[in-house]
Amino acid sequence: MSPSATQTAQVYDDSKIKTLSSLEHIRTRPGMYIGRLGDGSHPDDGIYILLKEVIDNSVDEFIMGCGRRIDLTVSAAGEVTVRDFGRGIPLGKVTDCVSQINTGGKFNDDVFQFSVGLNGVGTKAVNALSSRFSVKSVREGRFFAASFVRGELQDERKGKSDEPAGTEIVFVPDETVFPHFRFDDKFIRRRLWNYAYLNSGLSLYYNGERFQSRNGLLDLLNEKVEEERLYEVIHCKTPLLEFAFCHTVAFGETFYAFVNGQYTKDGGTHQSAFKEGILKGVTEFAGRAMDPDDVRNGIVGTIAVKVKEPVFESQTKNKLGNHEIRTEIVTKVKDFVLAHLHQHRDVADKLLGKIEQNERLRKEIQAVKKQARDKAKKTLLRVPKLRDCKYHLNTDGERGSNSMIFLTEGQSAAGSMISCRNVDYQAVFSLKGKPLNCYGMKQATVYNNEELYYIMKALDIEDSLENLRYEKVVLATDADVDGLHIRNLLITFFLTFFEQLVLSEHVFILETPLFRVRNKKETVYCYSEAERDAAAARLGKACEITRFKGLGEISPNEFGQFIGADIRLLPVTVDTMREVPRLLEFYMGKNTPQRREYIMERLV
Repeated sequence: MSPSATQTAQVYDDSKIKTLSSLEHIRTRPGMYIGRLGDGSHPDDGIYILLKEVIDNSVDEFIMGCGRRIDLTVSAAGEVTVRDFGRGIPLGKVTDCVSQINTGGKFNDDVFQFSVGLNGVGTKAVNALSSRFSVKSVREGRFFAASFVRGELQDERKGKSDEPAGTEIVFVPDETVFPHFRFDDKFIRRRLWNYAYLNSGLSLYYNGERFQSRNGLLDLLNEKVEEERLYEVIHCKTPLLEFAFCHTVAFGETFYAFVNGQYTKDGGTHQSAFKEGILKGVTEFAGRAMDPDDVRNGIVGTIAVKVKEPVFESQTKNKLGNHEIRTEIVTKVKDFVLAHLHQHRDVADKLLGKIEQNERLRKEIQAVKKQARDKAKKTLLRVPKLRDCKYHLNTDGERGSNSMIFLTEGQSAAGSMISCRNVDYQAVFSLKGKPLNCYGMKQATVYNNEELYYIMKALDIEDSLENLRYEKVVLATDADVDGLHIRNLLITFFLTFFEQLVLSEHVFILETPLFRVRNKKETVYCYSEAERDAAAARLGKACEITRFKGLGEISPNEFGQFIGADIRLLPVTVDTMREVPRLLEFYMGKNTPQRREYIMERLV
């Protein structure tokens, strides 16, 4: 390259400074507004955030006492229609409200007191990130409608209408932003049930199916635990605060926290205050100090608060940061728990019995813990076979939110990953073969088994999930029978002792190609036999087809692309806690005739 060319490439002057419009900024940096993009295979993918932003506005109308019904349809082509029966957007501001950043009624406390969408961005982002978007508002016998393409206004219409008041929004996510997207019915239904539980009296209709709850969070908790609860759910409901909890036979603690109808997956001030209030109420009733772990082990709880000016850590609103609400929540929860236990002695006896059982269990494993920790000290406080990354979820804020750890079988697969991973965000833990089947075992098993103990220490979840060091725990096993067995054993371990890790959607399965099809000009990696056959037909008879039997057979040069920007991760999800015991018993319990029959019917 000539000196003049180099000089030209390095010029930094006024011409290099760009000013983007709001629309351009959203489309250029969509992650700042909706978090992850994705294709719809994960419940937090962008297309569900678009849907949420629109439904949130309709729910806000219900919260303000206007409209008790929301209709939602999603077509096979991905077209979403949301119709509410609230007040409707003021007709003179319809276009601005869906296209101009920082425009909306939610900056006015007289109109929207407890809204999630307080920053005037949500619907505008939906508009900007949709290939087609239209809005229609009906008020007092008149309507105003506008349509857009990728955020650009196409036309406006207005006139008389005999339809009931409300707002209808129709959009199609832009495939240039969300390639090959597809809405998963399961994720949509889960969101709609949350809306129903949090808004008693609201009816949501999805493709004709009705979602409604009469008892709010009490219904949610009963649906989650069902027969697993040890006593009747303790439930409190006030205009601004609702909570419910009970104990089950499970290990660990599980919480579902919401603010203004928004599920805060990572908790926040309201959740920590809820836990503290329960602890104080129980200890005051018992008249003695208690270990917090003894009180909370086996607990399943849910809390919903209404806050005028909620402060979230990001636009995706996964964690609440309003510290000023903490004292009031702690006091209200403590007072209610204390009064409830005095009024319901049968519940109090069972709750205290569970705490005493937890206390005995904790003391039983203290000696085992000490032995395990002493053994760990001999390894110079390092977890063997862990190649760590630089940034972590529990210590490095936004940087740590990209962190992940691969739990992989054997040294060969680990070697390929270690040599091509991103050392800032990707850690690798190498397993020594098949882990122990933990189903039906006691918690001391974790400390007696070296492999499981080191997994727990690597993740740092011994005391609390809040200490989790990685945003994603990725199971990276071979796509053969042994690999699938190891994957199931790891999932059983987490569901048995660290259930909340799975319920909070931190566990994933790494998808790697099964085949490589190539000729002299092109290489195609295929994740199924159908993809293999299609690639072979396109590349011709002379192509070479390789079947990858294990991760270790993929060279580091090739492996890098499978754990890079285009990584394929399949989330491990559980819809309700009540499914867990049945699933584990059937698949990981004693070999029964029913399981044998199930396997024989599905043999290829």
